[in-house]
Amino acid sequence: MNQGEVLEIGRQAMDVALRISLPVLGLSLLAGLIVAIFQAVTQVQEMTLTYVPKILAVVLALFLFGGWMLTQIVSFASQSFHAIERVGG
Repeated sequence: MNQGEVLEIGRQAMDVALRISLPVLGLSLLAGLIVAIFQAVTQVQEMTLTYVPKILAVVLALFLFGGWMLTQIVSFASQSFHAIERVGG
């Protein structure tokens, strides 16, 4: 295994990590933005109000995208194990 192959595996790992984190982070960001706008409009400045919608958004994202996320992780792990097998002989 040369340096290029190692760098490619690292790039693929970062790509998979980014792809599987985006749905959760995106929905959490959207929930936080909606709550912040709601707080600004109603002038309610309760700090604990932001946590519940974000937690619900994360749970919803994991419920909706969990199967796809798991498929992505398993696919990358399988490719990595096959690459290790090729090198190890």
